[in-house]
Amino acid sequence: MGAWGIKALESDEGLDVIDILENEYIPEHSIMNLEEIIQLMRDEVMLGKDLTEVDFLFDNTAIALTELYFQWKEERKFNYETENNIWKKVTDFISSKKSIDILLKQLIDIKNKVPDEDGEREIVDLWYDDGQNPNYEEWYNHLGSLIKKLKTEYKN
Repeated sequence: MGAWGIKALESDEGLDVIDILENEYIPEHSIMNLEEIIQLMRDEVMLGKDLTEVDFLFDNTAIALTELYFQWKEERKFNYETENNIWKKVTDFISSKKSIDILLKQLIDIKNKVPDEDGEREIVDLWYDDGQNPNYEEWYNHLGSLIKKLKTEYKN
């Protein structure tokens, strides 16, 4: 897990999400659509087909998409520098109840440590690190904050 902060977007896997959007989605879309992006991430095997597919990468991608969505909702812009300034092309970021529900359920499963077929939730185990990671509580609180925002968004 290459991470330099508690956010999924502050990790190597988060940068992979950004890269896919920069190269495969934003060039064709000035309005980002969360439901379409979720499908793109599934096509790229960055998300599982459903919640039964538990994987560190899938969990990190769901968190990263949630962070990205609320970055737009709160700031109405993205702070990513690229050679062609592709992120400045984005004029809106829309969602559906279905797309919010997909992310909400996955983040709740992460928070509740719903295990994979091997009996673990790798993203939680990596962050917790047998109680040795001083950033675990901050990461866990960040996850809880994202869940709260998604629940509010779902109600609206």
